[in-house]
Amino acid sequence: MKYPALFSGLILPGDLALKNRLVMAPMTRCFADSELAVTRATADYYAARAEAGLIVTEATMIDQQAQGYPRTPGIYTDVQIKAWQQVTEAVHAQNGRIFCQLWHTGRMAHSHYTGAQPVAPSAVALEASVPRAAELTYEIPRPLQVEEIKDLVNAYAQAAQNARQAGFDGVELHGANGYLIDQFLHQQTNRRTDDYGGSPENRTRFALEVIDAIITAVDSFPVAVRLSPQAYINLDYTEGDEKTFDILLDALNQRSLAYVHVAAFDANQHYDYLDGRPLDYIRRHYNGVVIGCGGFTAEVAEDSLIEKQLDLVAFGRSFIANPDLISLIRLGHDLNPYDESLLGSLA
Repeated sequence: MKYPALFSGLILPGDLALKNRLVMAPMTRCFADSELAVTRATADYYAARAEAGLIVTEATMIDQQAQGYPRTPGIYTDVQIKAWQQVTEAVHAQNGRIFCQLWHTGRMAHSHYTGAQPVAPSAVALEASVPRAAELTYEIPRPLQVEEIKDLVNAYAQAAQNARQAGFDGVELHGANGYLIDQFLHQQTNRRTDDYGGSPENRTRFALEVIDAIITAVDSFPVAVRLSPQAYINLDYTEGDEKTFDILLDALNQRSLAYVHVAAFDANQHYDYLDGRPLDYIRRHYNGVVIGCGGFTAEVAEDSLIEKQLDLVAFGRSFIANPDLISLIRLGHDLNPYDESLLGSLA
């Protein structure tokens, strides 16, 4: 076999066996129906990619106020839970594994979708247009009250319970890419002076409360988190942010997570304040399973596994262009190139 490391199995904490080390990365597709529920086409889309060792779904909203893009799916209503069941059943019928990525956009939500002012750690707006809805610009968010933060922690825990009910094999908490949890972790977007801000320890509080609430709510159900300590999208780095992530990762070492997933467009990009690549930074500070993502080829992924830089490797756009990506890699065949026109279809 050309890639023996990529095609070796792995047992995640929680005793979940993966048949290979290739992961389908979460990718927002905006194909939910009018009730923000996934469809039969979504089930076919994921099932066609079930050769992956693990599929992580598109970001999935924990409540209605989380929406910042058109037609993104939720997992907070009975209709949505039942719709996701057809996805998990289709993937399991192909002997696949699938996690639901739990999501709140925070300041990147929009009243056009939610009917309410967006909420965030602090009243700091993102100055940009909403992707896939260019006529909309981001609004100034309302700072969350402490009781509202507690309600959101409970909403994440309930969403994890809903995911288990829908038949998922685990959940991945979206703590990256400048969305709500990431907004609490970075100083640019978290200017609070209460227990949820003002110090690196306090900035980790929301993320850890959410993780702990989910673990308590779902018991042995696998729980993972995706992080982007490099602040590469939707917010900016502030000197000292890395101290927050040092503390966060140390705390995650004290919890039984399935993995930490490192979000990046380009896994090879270096950041001075992280002393190198985000993947290497996470690897230095976190003792558990690590997923790398961002522009990997099969050859680079194989070498990275052999060198123990990571334990699993996620592919994104390649999976859109190549539903049979795993077979193509296994056989050493060329991949179809990704093109933005492919975003218009769930083929």
